[in-house]
Amino acid sequence: QLQASGGGLVQAGGSLRLSCAASERTLAIYLMGWFRQAPGKEREFVTAVSRSGNTWYADSVKGRFTISRNNAENTIYPQLNNLKPEDTAVYYCAADRTPAGPAVGSPARYHYWGQGTQVTVSS
Repeated sequence: QLQASGGGLVQAGGSLRLSCAASERTLAIYLMGWFRQAPGKEREFVTAVSRSGNTWYADSVKGRFTISRNNAENTIYPQLNNLKPEDTAVYYCAADRTPAGPAVGSPARYHYWGQGTQVTVSS
């Protein structure tokens, strides 16, 4: 199971730090990532990090969001900086145990999903 936290309300230009921890039953996670879904829109990829430290970012968040990972704790920490109103969405943590599969940016890549955490950015 994945436990996500860290969402909240912030003004434009502000920052938030999310976290997602994998439980003991999902040990040896290879890939962990975040998606987001705004009202009336499809779920979209935000960022991901592999066990070896490779990172991926959606173009819309490059230069503003960074992701780090603590392998010993199976936890990832996305740092969301310079937030914009268009970043408002429910953010979902996801994980997968294998190094192969669909593209990292595809929801089909991930077998484990956490509950969402709301991020609201006011203008």
